[in-house]
Amino acid sequence: MQQTQEYDYIVVGAGSAGAIVASRLSEDRNCTVLLVEYGGSDRSVFIRMPSALGIPMNSKKYNWGFESAPEPHLNNRRMNCPRGKVLGGSSSINGMVYVRGHAGDYDEWEACGAVGWNYQNCLPYFKKLESHQCVVSEYAGSDGPVAISGGNNMRNPLYRAFIDAGVEAGYAETEDYNGFRQEGFGQKFMTVDRGVRASTSHAYLNPAKSRRNLTLLKHTMVTRVVFDEKTATGIECDVRGKMQMFTARREVILCAGAIGSPHLLQVSGVGPEKVLQAAGIKVVHDLPGVGENLQDHLEFNFQYRCKQPISLNSELGLFKKALIGAQWLLFKTGLGRTNHFESCAFIRSRAGVKWA
Repeated sequence: MQQTQEYDYIVVGAGSAGAIVASRLSEDRNCTVLLVEYGGSDRSVFIRMPSALGIPMNSKKYNWGFESAPEPHLNNRRMNCPRGKVLGGSSSINGMVYVRGHAGDYDEWEACGAVGWNYQNCLPYFKKLESHQCVVSEYAGSDGPVAISGGNNMRNPLYRAFIDAGVEAGYAETEDYNGFRQEGFGQKFMTVDRGVRASTSHAYLNPAKSRRNLTLLKHTMVTRVVFDEKTATGIECDVRGKMQMFTARREVILCAGAIGSPHLLQVSGVGPEKVLQAAGIKVVHDLPGVGENLQDHLEFNFQYRCKQPISLNSELGLFKKALIGAQWLLFKTGLGRTNHFESCAFIRSRAGVKWA
């Protein structure tokens, strides 16, 4: 059956944002939605099992494998930048750590010109998406599609020891770093639903797939956004080696991620004029800032010797891993149900700063 080439809405990218947008739009039965994703299914056991998170994150099948340009302040090293190439996008390969960010970040966005994006305006939407299993407060949601859990709820004593050490060092303990006070040591929360990764594909897209007004195209590369002067009217795609055009009666919505969306805008002629001209791209709209100012979080590890045999090192052998996997497959319990990041700390980078 040949698919309709025209839709009310076209959503590019079925990732952390796109799966939600397509699900919410298709709740209206009077409109049609096309959701386009280059990656494939997220049903792999390694995506669904929280403790297996290192496998999809380091797999070429599920990760775009982006790297930064040489960083001058890091001895010209290239930094790894994982991005999801699968339904659910990066929410299907990430560490499932649920951190909204500091309220001051959102207020700063509005101060810089993003009117309406202050924390007070964003909070209702955070609460709407989540079903928190550990916290009951005015900052936490209780009936949203994304389950927020505590994994194994700090069953291993090392998690509590970490928090107690922070308190002994003079830092505060916080009950919920997404709530009234981010700063301090406390329990970490994760997007895990009864032992299964709660990606946006799991939480939003799976319940919506059966809707007749939602069309999902996988393994499809969007090559450019089509414009009528400065109005986006559709997209050009490579669908399994065949070029196709799809038009949007209402909107084209880019949800291709922090790297994919600005890249697609630039190749479509939207971005800094000098950058586009240097690449031989016809300028549709000179928009400085597109493709600039990306911020990411670096990760580096400290290793300590544990005085008691209670660390995870004893679980790293192939036989133990197989047992963990079998227990998770049968019962969705045990070490397989957690991402192992069950306690955390947020402290100021230096004295005198308001946050960060």
